[in-house]
Amino acid sequence: MIWHVGRLIDHVHLRARDFEATRRFYEAALLTLGRPIEHGGQGWFQVDELFVDAADADSSPTHIHLAFQARDRETVDKFYQAALAAGGKDNGAPGERSYHPGYYACFVLDPDNNNIEAVFHGPAARSAESVELRPITETEQS
Repeated sequence: MIWHVGRLIDHVHLRARDFEATRRFYEAALLTLGRPIEHGGQGWFQVDELFVDAADADSSPTHIHLAFQARDRETVDKFYQAALAAGGKDNGAPGERSYHPGYYACFVLDPDNNNIEAVFHGPAARSAESVELRPITETEQS
């Protein structure tokens, strides 16, 4: 199995109070970013570095701010609309922010009130689409 991951964060783990509502929210919103749910099972799913599972009686839902990269402004707009349609709550409509020139983002609250952002930083070139991880063979270990 080959994994594609970023360079700073290994993974983010969210625990959801209402797992099915949370799955619907992320499935719809992340699809606008070209990131469908890749892996999943009973009570869990994973998309790139994001891992979400159901909070049990002994654990609380997670509360964080999480920002996803968008390819352009239009994708930020689509993310916002899809997230609201999938049960998210407005926490900042798409628009320019003063964080730095070209910063265009939206903010929505997921079903557990995590502050979820989609952001486009302006035109830029990537050095790679993702980092590819694959198991090392015995020959490569020698």
